[in-house]
Formats: sequence, C-alpha cells, structure tokens
Amino acid sequence: MMDVMEGLYQVALERKKTKQEGSYTCYLFEQGLDKILKKCGEECSEVIIAAKNGVSQDTANEVCDLLYHLIVMLVESGISLKEIEEILEQRRAKIGNLKQFHISDHCS
Repeated sequence: MMDVMEGLYQVALERKKTKQEGSYTCYLFEQGLDKILKKCGEECSEVIIAAKNGVSQDTANEVCDLLYHLIVMLVESGISLKEIEEILEQRRAKIGNLKQFHISDHCS
C-alpha cells in the first residue's frame, strides 16, 4: 500500500511544482490550505456516512477519496509520507501495551 501512497504523493508533489491545466490537484493547491482542509472534512464525513450505510464498496471508495485529500494536505503542509510512516511504526510498536480501564465504584 505504501508504494501506491508514495506514487500518489509524488504526483501531488509534481502538481504543486508544475501546474497542469484541468488538474483537480492543481486547483486544490491554488485554492490553498483552507480549501484542502475543507475537502478533507467533507470526505471524512462521507466515510462515516458510507460506513454507517454498510455498503463496503462505497466505504472503500470514500476512504480512497479521503486518503487522496490527506495526501494533498500533507504535500501542502510539507509533511512527508516517511514522517507519517515513522510515527505509525512507533505506534505499532506500542500494540499490546494496554492501559487499564478505570473502574468506578458505583456503590460509594
């Protein structure tokens, strides 16, 4: 999956550097971070709705839309996929390091 994500990231980087007529990615970069973040929020909501509706293909498509817009946001913000991968790896290493649930005494 990281190869696909890296490919999309590289396309987004190229679109940011070199404007291409009719490119939606270029349009997003031209509009700026606020527009990109608005699209991320919209796509996140669409993922939630699709998941709630229970149609896995719709949910998968919406997740792809969200990931695309997140990649554009990362490029705009100067955050590399390598940085994201390193953070995820650190978090993966913590799997199994469970915290204890807080137990309330409802009798007192």
